[in-house]
Amino acid sequence: MADRASHKQPFSGRRELDQDHRPVVKLFNPMGPATWLLCELDADGDTLFAFCDFGEGEPELGYVSLEELKEISAGLVIGLERDLSFRGTQPISVYARDARAAGWIVELNLGATMYPRR
Repeated sequence: MADRASHKQPFSGRRELDQDHRPVVKLFNPMGPATWLLCELDADGDTLFAFCDFGEGEPELGYVSLEELKEISAGLVIGLERDLSFRGTQPISVYARDARAAGWIVELNLGATMYPRR
């Protein structure tokens, strides 16, 4: 899911608590509303700091396991996909603020949602 290009800083295995990093990878469920904006990979090689939106109107910052994401992906008909066009243009706190106001992750540079709500 995350390739070598994704392992550049801050995907370095170092958690810098005083940094407000930009997300470097966006994963999503093409058959549903779940979206993850990934910022950092801890030194254990499994723990990711991310902004997660499960389509329930309450996106949240937190940690997610890479192994769990792989299990989720394996259980889907199509699997999780990486948005190759995604570019984190703002720190993760800005995505979090705007998503909490909207109820879902919004595309900051376009002002539109990353996926439409019906």
